Formats: sequence, structure tokens, C-alpha cells
Amino acid sequence: MRSLQGKVALVTGGNSGIGLATAREFYAQGAKVVLSGRNRETLEAAARELGENVLAVPSDVSKLSDINQLIAQAHETFGRLDILFVNAGIVRTGALEEVTEEDFDTVINTNFKGAYFTIQKALPILNENASIIINGSINAHMAIPGSSVYSASKAAIHSLARTLSAELIERGIRVNTITIGPTETPILDGLPPEAYAAFTQQIAQRSPVKRLGRPEEIAKVALFLASSDSSFVVGSEIYAEGGMLFNTL
Repeated sequence: MRSLQGKVALVTGGNSGIGLATAREFYAQGAKVVLSGRNRETLEAAARELGENVLAVPSDVSKLSDINQLIAQAHETFGRLDILFVNAGIVRTGALEEVTEEDFDTVINTNFKGAYFTIQKALPILNENASIIINGSINAHMAIPGSSVYSASKAAIHSLARTLSAELIERGIRVNTITIGPTETPILDGLPPEAYAAFTQQIAQRSPVKRLGRPEEIAKVALFLASSDSSFVVGSEIYAEGGMLFNTL
């Protein structure tokens, strides 16, 4: 029997990268899947790829009205949620003196506010013993110049996950975080070829595995946390970062 047979999963940012790879994994393991994302075209393409028992809802998690609509449609279509993968996020970098109020608000509203209210609004339709999985980052634990707002947004959701793991366990709802390292996702597509080459070379020097992660590798970790195999894992961080964070080599 497939490990998520009969389950209903919601994946935010499910139209590309880690979100899409995880949606594929959940679907392959028997879950009905709700996908959300800002790009309607890629979202609908992802839904067509997966097939039946998939709901695609265009939404921007920085807007509470969109989150409300997302949860309402998930409830109307499938009646409940068993798995919530809080994955939607953006990256904007820049030195402290370069960051604008718009940059700050955009990152915080998507990465932290979006995560917070996605969980809050989903709570009434989450089953007992549901699993909430949050996409975290090694930036929450590392001092990386030029990433002050992004790193702060990720540190906030790491803290949120720990707090909610204690708050929601009374209902049997488990909250865990995947602490993700540099991964081959569309977020990197905007880099010029020279910048991308320099970035990958830097990762090769710092990472024991000498490469970026693949979305499918993160999806396997999310699958573990979504399934009953992780029933004793509560309030934890699973590091999927190629050993960069604790590298002593």
C-alpha cells in the first residue's frame, strides 16, 4: 500500500521547484493534492501533469484573501487536509543599506506572514494527527552577507514551527521543519550565467557533497514527515543541506 493512500495534501508554491517535486511525490504515494502558486499557467500545467484528484488554486500567500479562498476551495473539494507543506517563498538579497521598504515587506509578507496565516487558516480543516511541514533554510542558522531580510524571514518560521509544535500537539498535529540548503530551483534561474557558475563553485567548495541539492531529494524528506513513518517526530528540524551547516572538512 502506498504510504499516503487516502490522504489529502496541500502544497503551497506547488507549481515549480521543491513544491512541485513534493507534490509529485505525495501524489505518487496515493495522496489527493491541492496545489497553490502565483503563476496560473505553470500551476495548471502541474495539475494536468499529475492527473485526477488534483486541485490547482492560483493564490498569493502574502494576501489573506487569497489564503482564505485557497482553504475554502480545498475544503469544498476534498473536505479536509491531512498534510500541509508550507513551501511558498521568495528570495531577495542585498546589503543592508540597499534594502528598501518594498523589499522588506515583500519578503516578510510572503515568507513569514504567508506561512503564519496559511497554517492559521488551514487549522479548522486539518485532521487530527495531521502533519504540517515547513520549508526552512540554513540561512536561519548562518551569517550570510547580503541576506539579512531573507534570513530573518526564515529564522521567524523556524521559531514559529517550534512554538506551534507545542501548541498543536494536543490535537495530535505534528509540526516539523526541513532545513534546506542550496537547491536547484527556479529561484536561481534569474542569475546571469557567470553568477550562477560562481555560486555553484562556492557551494562545491563549502559542501561535503560538492553540489547543489535536487528538489526530488527534498521531496523525499517531506514524504517522510508527511507519512506515519515519522509519527514520533515532533518539533524537529531535518537538515537537507548536503552537510554545509556542520561541515568541518
